Amino acid sequence: MTKPKLAKPAAMHILFADDEKNLQELMRTELPRMGYSVTVCPDGLTAVAALEKEPFDCLLVDLDMPGMNGIEVIGKARELRPEIEAVVMTGNPSKETAIAALRHQAFDYLTKPCRLADIAGLLGRVNERRQIRKQMAALNQRLRHAEGDSQLVGSGNAMDAVRSLIAKVSPTDSSVLIRGETGCGKELVARAVHNASLRADKPLVPVNCGALPENLIESELFGHCRGAFTGADTARTGLFEVADGGTIFLDEIGELPLSMQAKLLRVLETGDIRRLGDNQTVHVDVRVVCATHRDLEKMVEEGTFREDLMFRINTFEIHVPALRERTEDIPVLARHLLRRHRTDGSDDQLFTPEALDQLLSHQWPGNVRELANVIEHSAILCDSMPIGAEDLPRHFGKRQLRKEIRDSGPMTLRDLEMIAIDQAIQRNDGNKPAAAEELGVSLKTLYNKLNAAEEKKQAG
Repeated sequence: MTKPKLAKPAAMHILFADDEKNLQELMRTELPRMGYSVTVCPDGLTAVAALEKEPFDCLLVDLDMPGMNGIEVIGKARELRPEIEAVVMTGNPSKETAIAALRHQAFDYLTKPCRLADIAGLLGRVNERRQIRKQMAALNQRLRHAEGDSQLVGSGNAMDAVRSLIAKVSPTDSSVLIRGETGCGKELVARAVHNASLRADKPLVPVNCGALPENLIESELFGHCRGAFTGADTARTGLFEVADGGTIFLDEIGELPLSMQAKLLRVLETGDIRRLGDNQTVHVDVRVVCATHRDLEKMVEEGTFREDLMFRINTFEIHVPALRERTEDIPVLARHLLRRHRTDGSDDQLFTPEALDQLLSHQWPGNVRELANVIEHSAILCDSMPIGAEDLPRHFGKRQLRKEIRDSGPMTLRDLEMIAIDQAIQRNDGNKPAAAEELGVSLKTLYNKLNAAEEKKQAG
């Protein structure tokens, strides 16, 4: 008999359930030879107990077993492991059993006796579907990452005001200018405007104006014909055409050179674009949302930004508050960001009080982007939830120290030294060896400084 083809690497973990002892021994021997790992169970109840203990990729189950039949096992498996693939085996096939198996979304149906080659082929198809599902999940994850989170998190007055403005302007076609510091979530607001608009089913095309090379900006935005310039071997569709019917988000609009500002103004006023090297114009229907952290009014005074363009893009303005202006949102934002990386832990106890205190007292010069980086670091470092102050980045505590120094007025070098020591000991929950390691000094040096500080305190 021809040996079944071996499975590819990273094959499945299979749960086989059948009350026939000869089949149990056969599968215990042959499935590993095909490249699969297998757990063999003599009945349905034992199979369900195994499902409760560990994850399986595929359930290969006999339909007629004492105690709990195959259909009941599949139903229980769906409750415990919704993603599991199920294959039914039976020596008494009927229309009713086939329908029952399909109703429970069984992958396929095998009639006993069946050849090993048939089982190997079927499991190969199951494994292929499993790999496709993994690839689809990975692609969806990459797509979500590329598009960014579309949820506005926060329930304070500042974010309520932003949501109110979004709700008012979204149904219109008015241009929107989003202002705010770097990292505060301007693109998130732009996505919210698009998603709540009548163009939500059309493209949202983000463009970082500050990242485009000056000699390629026009080609990127409006496209070019073949041979329009050296290196233009093929024609290119511009991003305005890509966004036709939808929204184009021009991030960091203040970084556009003056020459491009004039061309952009014309497009915004007429809706007509002309590809580089082409004599014909193309009309596009695009809503424009812009964002900047720059002071455009000051740039107008300095002559680096066109006043007429500023008026054109600033039909409706939304200011996104800095994170330090909405500290009440930090706990819920931190929990939301943490759930991107960790699913363990109780939702109401993801951070220790000490960690939350540090998050709330920080000034967040990098805004939500900085918070996201801090949370990701902590999620990786933390072995078990909740996240503690010791899981926050080490340089995070040093930034806190610099803030305290700025706010405390004149002090001696010894005073500064003791603030750093006290902070390190607090961050390490009183563990002085760990504090010494963090400060980069020996434990003996740390004790000498603590003793000197205590003697000075008693003497004073």
